[in-house]
Amino acid sequence: MKIIACYSNKGGVGKTATAVNLAYALAASGKRTLLCDLDPQGASSFYFRVKPSSKLTEAKFFKDVERFTKAIRGSDYDNLDILPANMSFRDFDVFLARMRNSRSRLKKALKGVKGDYDVVLLDCPPNISTLSENVFRSADGIVVPVIPSTLSQRTFEQLEVFFRSHDLPLKKLHGFFSMVQGVKSLHGETIDAMKQAHKKRLMKTQIAFASEIERMGVHRAPVMATAPKSAAAQAYQALHDEVMDRIAK
Repeated sequence: MKIIACYSNKGGVGKTATAVNLAYALAASGKRTLLCDLDPQGASSFYFRVKPSSKLTEAKFFKDVERFTKAIRGSDYDNLDILPANMSFRDFDVFLARMRNSRSRLKKALKGVKGDYDVVLLDCPPNISTLSENVFRSADGIVVPVIPSTLSQRTFEQLEVFFRSHDLPLKKLHGFFSMVQGVKSLHGETIDAMKQAHKKRLMKTQIAFASEIERMGVHRAPVMATAPKSAAAQAYQALHDEVMDRIAK
């Protein structure tokens, strides 16, 4: 079972849209996929029309395997299940701080579904925390959307610094440019600069700013399902292919 995290330490970069479309692409390719919505806002769950979990609260996420598996819900798509978020997830760091071996608790929790899924995809909250470190240690690959702007570049560099200072393998990081607008000269300049500075960490695929992606919240569905022939859908398919190729190496 592969574990892939969609993560950014900066909000508003297209992280959840990436998680939702990657989950759809994985399932469409025939892989049994579980999307775990770890963000207490529950945006991934919302997109897939799944209500927040009412029973998987507090530390039960990490301690109660039976309740964890019972909280999983099916989606409208073959091969794709959802573990919905709820607001108690905002206290994950509090619960983890009270547990032994707190840095490996997430991986232990996910072992409970190892036989049921080929891929577990984690939609993570936008912060660096104890939960984040759990994600970094558990995941086989971490997909990081980066808007080509100065602040987004800075947060990507901060993430690399965190990995180095905590002896985490940089090869797990797979960044890509998100919400790209070709008409903005700053975007082009930032992309060129980051390609030079972080060549091994950045993927070739770019996701352009698109109205179809913005309308995902209206349709409550992946853009790959609602507009499969669109440039956005094709870009997410290319991102899926590149991510899976990198993780397989």
